Amino acid sequence: MARLKCPPNKQTRVCLSGLDGRRKPEQARFPYNLFAMFRYRFITSPGLFAPIRRAMLGAVALIMLAAAISCGSAGDAESTATSEPITAPEPANTPEAVSTPVAVTPTETVQTPLLKGLAGWTNSEPFTIAERTGQGEVVLVDFWTYTCVNCIRTFPFLNEWHDKYADNGLTILGVHTPEFEFERDRDGVLKALERFDLEYPIAQDNERGTWNAFENRAWPAKYLFGVDGDLIYEHIGEGDYVDTEREIRAALTAAGHDVSAIPIGDSDGPEEDDTAYFLTEELYTGYGKVYGLGGSISIAPREYYQQPDRVFDYEDSSQFHHFGKVYLQGRWLNEKDALVHARTTVDLEDYLYAHIFARSANVVVEHRGDGPTDVYVELDGEPVPLEGAGADLEYDEDGGSYIRIDESRLYSLLQLTAFGEHDLVVRSNSDRFAVSSFTFGNYVEGP
Repeated sequence: MARLKCPPNKQTRVCLSGLDGRRKPEQARFPYNLFAMFRYRFITSPGLFAPIRRAMLGAVALIMLAAAISCGSAGDAESTATSEPITAPEPANTPEAVSTPVAVTPTETVQTPLLKGLAGWTNSEPFTIAERTGQGEVVLVDFWTYTCVNCIRTFPFLNEWHDKYADNGLTILGVHTPEFEFERDRDGVLKALERFDLEYPIAQDNERGTWNAFENRAWPAKYLFGVDGDLIYEHIGEGDYVDTEREIRAALTAAGHDVSAIPIGDSDGPEEDDTAYFLTEELYTGYGKVYGLGGSISIAPREYYQQPDRVFDYEDSSQFHHFGKVYLQGRWLNEKDALVHARTTVDLEDYLYAHIFARSANVVVEHRGDGPTDVYVELDGEPVPLEGAGADLEYDEDGGSYIRIDESRLYSLLQLTAFGEHDLVVRSNSDRFAVSSFTFGNYVEGP
């Protein structure tokens, strides 16, 4: 029987949405990041009032120190997972109750399997954890969704482990649990499998039956079951790939498989930019997900919050743009999962703007209608320089930088040569442009 319990392992971390009071990784890192922001604004920036700013920093530092102490041991949690967003209140005509999770220890049997409600199996016939461990195998369950940049960064390691250990007793099961409604579509999942060369078993968890059975709250999340059916290792987010592989090898050895001749990997992931002192958190645009930590909101205009599913003509008249906010110009429709450009234009006069701190930037876009949609991207008021172009960026004959939307997925906008503070703008003349979120990174290479 597979008993889902929290193993006594230093790598086990809780990474939840905040609905049950437990801290997200981003929240745990927030005191340090906020201090870094104040350090940049009040110490390194020149100005007549620099001494006053330094005095203010001293007071802020004391507050941040107290906050860090109050956070306890959670301060070392990593912000390498996409936590389930705090859900905004639904419109009055579609109420949705949120229940408080109850701490339980589910047990997998034939009657109550942990793998609940899975459909759309690919690369394998359906199976249970108990069936595979009963055959002497070790099972690694990986929760993912194909627009999650944190998940995308883990795929090379999952593929490597599948290639090395699939014939030596390891079964990897990728449980695709959608974050956005369009990710429920099977064709989108199949395209992702091809795009990322995922050849291990994959199943769709559209109704979150397995997600809830595991009490999971983040993407990516990995759960390793040993040959006796017990959960022996758990990891939330990116990183710690060497330690995770060691756990896999130990479990395989305990199951009687000889992996001594297989070399272990030596990479814990892409190199981080050590000059990066801050990172803009994911910016959601749909009203179902715009409410962040501590009551923060990711859409700046107040008019956005007056009514859901509403078309409004926005005017970006702000003299100062706050970081961590999306500003709107032109006519937009606010939907639960996205902001949709609500008219056809000629001169790219409507846009979404964000003031960001990052080395890379991505956008999650839903493809609507027939044919491709071109979305122009600007960095600091100019086309993106060629050396800083993301993997999906193209250039027109006039030098304009754009992405061509032909399917719903995450698109890479920026892969800059250095970390920095920037103004990011996206524009489209199409009324089929629907953006769900912006994500950012501080790695030397990759999204």
